[in-house]
Amino acid sequence: MRILLTNDDGIEAYGLKVLRDIAHALSDDVWICAPLTEQSGKGRGITLHEPLRAKRIDHQVYAVSGTPTDCVQIAINDLLPEPPDLVLSGVNRGFNLAQDVTLSGTVAGALQGMSLGVPSIALSQCLDFDIDVEAQWSSAVAYGAPVISNLLEHGWPKDIVININFPDCDAEAVTGVEVTKQGFRDLHEMHAVKRVDPRGRDYYWMNFHNLEHTLVDGTDLKAVADNRISVTPLHLDLTHYDTFHHLRKTLGGAAPKKIEVAS
Repeated sequence: MRILLTNDDGIEAYGLKVLRDIAHALSDDVWICAPLTEQSGKGRGITLHEPLRAKRIDHQVYAVSGTPTDCVQIAINDLLPEPPDLVLSGVNRGFNLAQDVTLSGTVAGALQGMSLGVPSIALSQCLDFDIDVEAQWSSAVAYGAPVISNLLEHGWPKDIVININFPDCDAEAVTGVEVTKQGFRDLHEMHAVKRVDPRGRDYYWMNFHNLEHTLVDGTDLKAVADNRISVTPLHLDLTHYDTFHHLRKTLGGAAPKKIEVAS
């Protein structure tokens, strides 16, 4: 089995080293194509207005001057001799839960693999959002390969990516694995902090409030809060079908009459 690894924390990230060990527990044929610099929060962004460069770091290891989506595309398109059998993205330093999945470069790397026809999994290690807090990697180290092996044994649909989040605890404190649905935070954590630079001009830092949320059973948020490994199947179809069927009754058919602009 040929496995392609990527991430959004960059080629030097410790979580990528953890992922490499996980992958080597599953296969001897492991390739890495990761961003040269951190790309957290870039989502499914691609580089359109400047050239991309791939730098060979080591045997079957490349760094690309772009996003996780760029990395997976370039690796499968050109760098690998044949397409991989599996794409693993992560292990991200920080959670990718609830609304995070639409912002996450980690999830985006897996989505690009899936879009190119390769089974793909995103992996994240939950922790408090603080640059000085070290992640408790032992849960990902201990359970990453067994959970992936179990997933590969049972399989999943081609248009689905698997999003795994390891709880913020030591491996010994993990209470189990739960297949979850995507949760939803009841308050917005992200906000823009306004500052003034030495020349008197405004600038902004994006930041996150550390807020408590209502935890609903069966969601990714609740699972990791209870020290369980969350496994969430995700897909790209964002259609809300109840609204789709409702609107078809009123908007379907002939084009509506034009609205005259008042003089």
